[in-house]
Amino acid sequence: MQYDYLVFDRVDWSKRGQYMLERHAISVLVAQEVLADPNRVVIDPDYNSATGQGVRIVGYSSLEGAVVSLIVMEVDGIAYGVNGWRSNEKDRRIYREVEDDGQD
Repeated sequence: MQYDYLVFDRVDWSKRGQYMLERHAISVLVAQEVLADPNRVVIDPDYNSATGQGVRIVGYSSLEGAVVSLIVMEVDGIAYGVNGWRSNEKDRRIYREVEDDGQD
């Protein structure tokens, strides 16, 4: 598992944003906030990705009041948002550990 600090400047949620909202109550605004979190963690590839193409991004959302996990996939140079949900304990722990490492 590799932890990167890549940034996805633009993520297209047009295909899955509504699904994410209906399924997990995570809005595109929350996802954008997570992507902008300076302490976000990028796990490339996502540790649950069957194909190895998904990238997991874990960050804090003040709108949600929680750590949120996103899945993004890049296809032909375009980053597409695939899904997002409130983070499980594993992702919250990863986020805390990386955040704690950055504090001196």
